[in-house]
Amino acid sequence: MKSQTIIIAEAGVNHNGDISIAKKLIDVACDAGADYVKFQSFKASKLVSPNARKADYQIENIGDSDNFQYKMLKNLELSDDDHNNLIDYCENKEIKFLSTAFDTEGIDYLDSLGVELIKIPSGEITNYPYLRAVSKKRKHVILSTGMASLKEIEKALNILLSFGTKKEHITILHCNTEYPTPLLDVNLKAMNTIGNTFGVKIGYSDHTLGIEVPIAAVAMGAKVIEKHFTLDRSLAGPDHKASLEPDELKQMVKLIRNIELALSGNGLKKPSKSEIRNKNIVRKSIHVKKNLTKGTILEEKDLISLRPGDGISSIDWQKVIGKKLLNDKSSYDKLKWKDLL
Repeated sequence: MKSQTIIIAEAGVNHNGDISIAKKLIDVACDAGADYVKFQSFKASKLVSPNARKADYQIENIGDSDNFQYKMLKNLELSDDDHNNLIDYCENKEIKFLSTAFDTEGIDYLDSLGVELIKIPSGEITNYPYLRAVSKKRKHVILSTGMASLKEIEKALNILLSFGTKKEHITILHCNTEYPTPLLDVNLKAMNTIGNTFGVKIGYSDHTLGIEVPIAAVAMGAKVIEKHFTLDRSLAGPDHKASLEPDELKQMVKLIRNIELALSGNGLKKPSKSEIRNKNIVRKSIHVKKNLTKGTILEEKDLISLRPGDGISSIDWQKVIGKKLLNDKSSYDKLKWKDLL
């Protein structure tokens, strides 16, 4: 896990079951500068029962007459060949491949493919056998917490820790699993509550429209950002409408990297190297308002604060009043300490 914000471009199932679209999504994630491109690894028969209904957003986004999940998910499965093909493609594009599994066999499968970290989706946070299987892999873990309470997060964290995952290898993502998430439901402060409560690295998995919320999350301390993206939001499928299009993903990554630069200082308040040259240009020093002769005892009515600021600083105004001029001064002349007694 690098020190900069890890950006996971979530392709998810936005490939619509088409490996050529999946590769185009990898191209987009690579071009945007994301660290990982993430897919989903599952077998529909091991994920849902035939009677499991779609979420309302899935019914709305897909727009067919089938209100059950099984057929939808079956059409979105990636085969073994697909996985190997996509991993090789990611290596060639120099972007890291990541995928989410939804059962213990899937965890073993991704481990056999050499996937370097494990991303736990929000829906598995209460799945004891799954969490136990994840922990036994002794890998870095990213845990999403959509729909979860602090108590549920605590239980999941304790399972991970009890079976071998090191706390320093765990990042917990605040998340809301409505697609898209209303801004009023984001509750971004909860991300810091998670970090303060459990003493772990934090991040944010975003399902809002737009890019402002993940950028704000980075400013608030997120170490991982996950965001869905697609080739085209108008495509049919469960997640396209709550996903970024290519230009938006690129802009999000750019702005996150800019925020990182802005946060990279040491926290000391002092003039920066770039602004020192402007100091005398924009600050003011003490000048005389009118022609004054040698020996004049300076009064407030004789003085004025003007740019540039390379004379006696105006902060020393009171120290100048009552001093005697050692030489003649013309109107608007700048005062120096050597001019005064």
